[in-house]
Order: sequence, then C-alpha cells, then structure tokens
Amino acid sequence: MGARKKISAEKRKEALKTMYFAKLQNVPTSPRKMRLVADMIRGMEVNRALGVLKFSSKEASARVEKLLRSAIANWEQKNERKAEDGELFVTKIYVDGGATLKRMRPAPQGRGYRIRKRSNHVTLFVDSKNTNDKN
Repeated sequence: MGARKKISAEKRKEALKTMYFAKLQNVPTSPRKMRLVADMIRGMEVNRALGVLKFSSKEASARVEKLLRSAIANWEQKNERKAEDGELFVTKIYVDGGATLKRMRPAPQGRGYRIRKRSNHVTLFVDSKNTNDKN
C-alpha cells in the first residue's frame, strides 16, 4: 500500500472510532424492499423508530429493528452509559446491494428464465442530538 493511501486509511479508521454504527451484511432481501424500511426510520429518534419497526408489516423491519438495537448497544458501550429517552437519533442509514445469486427456471420450448436472488448490506448510524447540532 502506498504511503498516501495508508495515511488516508488510518484517518478513516480514526474517524470511525468516534461514530456509532452497526452493519448487517448479506441479508437475503432485495435492496429495494430494504430501502422502503430504511426510509421509514431515517432521522427518527431511536425509541420512536423501534416502535415503528416493531409494528411494521414488512418482513425486513424485524432485521432492521435488531440492527438498530445493536447500534444503540454500540453507542452505550463506547460512551459507558445508558441511552436516555429522546437523546439518540438515527443519523444515517443506507442500503447497498450485495451478492446476487443467479438461478435458472425452466421455461416453455426449452428455454430458461433467469432468476436473480438479490441480497443487501445495511449500515445504520446513531448519534446523540447535541453532536448533531455541532455538524
């Protein structure tokens, strides 16, 4: 690795130490369906977001709820205290496409239709309100 790349990689790693996030990788749901759930909670206070996810009828919301609980626990671990009501917010959440499994389905007249089984990666950031005001 070149010197400049190494320096910038170290800066990125240092910046991540001050951020509170959780990642969920290789979720066997299409990114489009997961983005619908992610858009529901973006910018919300975490307790309200947990309520929205708990009562959502979407299948992906259970996975995002578990991810949000993990991000909250990461925040509590790094700050060595419990999160209070109205303190934490979902600052960023994004869904990236993961690996696609390609399968064939038999079709009429000897043809085959392609089936794409998509997956995704979800990254969720939480932070307290007072640090949001500084940005």
